[in-house]
Amino acid sequence: MSDFIEINELNTPELSIYHALNENQLYHINEPVPGIFIAESPKVIGRALDAGYSPISLLLEKDQTEKEAAEIIERIKSSFDVPVYVAPSEVLTKITGFHLTRGVLCAMARKELPSVAEITQSAHRIAVLENVTNPTNVGAIVRSAAALSMDAVLFTSGCSDPLYRRAARVSMGTVFQIPWTFLPEGKELSTLQELGFKTVALALRNDTKTLGDRELAEADRLAIFLGAEGDGLLPETIEGCDWCVKIPMSHGVDSLNVAACSAVAFWELGKRQGSN
Repeated sequence: MSDFIEINELNTPELSIYHALNENQLYHINEPVPGIFIAESPKVIGRALDAGYSPISLLLEKDQTEKEAAEIIERIKSSFDVPVYVAPSEVLTKITGFHLTRGVLCAMARKELPSVAEITQSAHRIAVLENVTNPTNVGAIVRSAAALSMDAVLFTSGCSDPLYRRAARVSMGTVFQIPWTFLPEGKELSTLQELGFKTVALALRNDTKTLGDRELAEADRLAIFLGAEGDGLLPETIEGCDWCVKIPMSHGVDSLNVAACSAVAFWELGKRQGSN
């Protein structure tokens, strides 16, 4: 592979995917085949490579070539024939809109998403996000799901894409370590019920079970629904679920951020009675 390609100005055509196209445009750029996404930081890029995603190009700050990015550069150079661009810090700042702490971006090809049935075939505990549009919350929930015994994460069509740069960064790359996909629109509950999942809605209601309820722990397959910040789950989703759960609060606090709520719920509901 060739040496680093030095970039000194923003309007270089090769860099348009990093600054001229928004994430929705990148998603659709290769239609009808999957588009691309931008991974940020050596850890996120490394985990994407581990999961089988292919790089298209690498863009990094000059000073990073012999620092944290050195291992990623060597890994990509040894396995892929793709350009590696280096640029001064000020150019990267103009591209991203903020200073990159670790100064590394990688454009990567998306893969075809698996079906819901495929990723839940052997799953016992899954997280379901409904209309969670904040990529920071999506990333934080995915990280909690991966760490706290969830077997997969499912998203409704109204959610922010988990491969958007901020979501993947906040997840610390765990979005590449836990199976995930999108649910068919309008068939979210029925799809899971047909696959044998009991469903539990996290909602601020009084007719709820406790998190430690034995019936929840004994459910062989449990899908845990979380809604958007502020609005929560849709009323029809709550009504359609088998159970409803509310996290007890103190000091007059009425609710938690959805990402914090997910960590509490996954920790408790991830305990399956009789599991190894």
